[in-house]
Amino acid sequence: MTAPTGRDLARLSINQETVKQWSLPELAEGCAAAGIGAVGLWRAPVQEYGLRRAARLMRDHGLTVTSLCRGGFFTATDPGGRAAALDDNRAAIDEAAELETGTLVLVSGGLPPGDRDIAAARERVADAIGELAPYAAERGVRLAIEPLHPMFASDRCVISTLGQALDIAERFPADRVGVVVDTYHLWWDDLAPAQIVRAGAGGRLACFQVADWVTPLPEGVLLGRGQLGDGCVDLRGLREQVDATGFRGPVEVEIFNAALWARDGAELVAEIADRYVRHVL
Repeated sequence: MTAPTGRDLARLSINQETVKQWSLPELAEGCAAAGIGAVGLWRAPVQEYGLRRAARLMRDHGLTVTSLCRGGFFTATDPGGRAAALDDNRAAIDEAAELETGTLVLVSGGLPPGDRDIAAARERVADAIGELAPYAAERGVRLAIEPLHPMFASDRCVISTLGQALDIAERFPADRVGVVVDTYHLWWDDLAPAQIVRAGAGGRLACFQVADWVTPLPEGVLLGRGQLGDGCVDLRGLREQVDATGFRGPVEVEIFNAALWARDGAELVAEIADRYVRHVL
């Protein structure tokens, strides 16, 4: 395996959950040592470490934070649940601003217990984003709606396609609300290429994430993401479609996989860099 060059890795970002076995300082040190200049962060470990300490840690290692995950979960029907979700998302926006990332990833939320009206749930997502978008814009943060594979629609994300995400995002200015393209969630959709073009034309592409799809899913739907090149997703083809819109942002590797988490972190990051060059770049 030939080590990738700095030019090869210029757009590569490692999402924190991909190397979950690493602490936040280990993530910063390991990525910097590997010549990777960007990371995607998650709220819980950042909060545990300390928000300001985490922001300083990233700056001290010369790392750009490409996204913060996650906000969202907007589908509660009761006033108390809705208010709590809005408060939590305002806190997430503040955290993203402190980390100097312009992208807060939103996972919309699933159907509340006993609820079967998925269209109404999507409208509640849109309503919440409408309340939050001005607050986020004041802090230099764009809300990025992430569609998840339909297998998550009941319990995690009622927005399943890029088209559905764009239908909501386009109600708001493009600099306030964008979308996430994640290969794991969208590779199967024959309408995705046209929707990527639509997203790019409207300036809506806020985040591009990559992971592979392996069969059978090793740990179920949530932890079943495959290492780059191990599955059936045309990762390079999707990256080329995204780039054809004029997108030149980071390519964030986000893989939830228990077998990868059991490995040595530095070895895994080196493998990811190699796989990124061979299968995505």
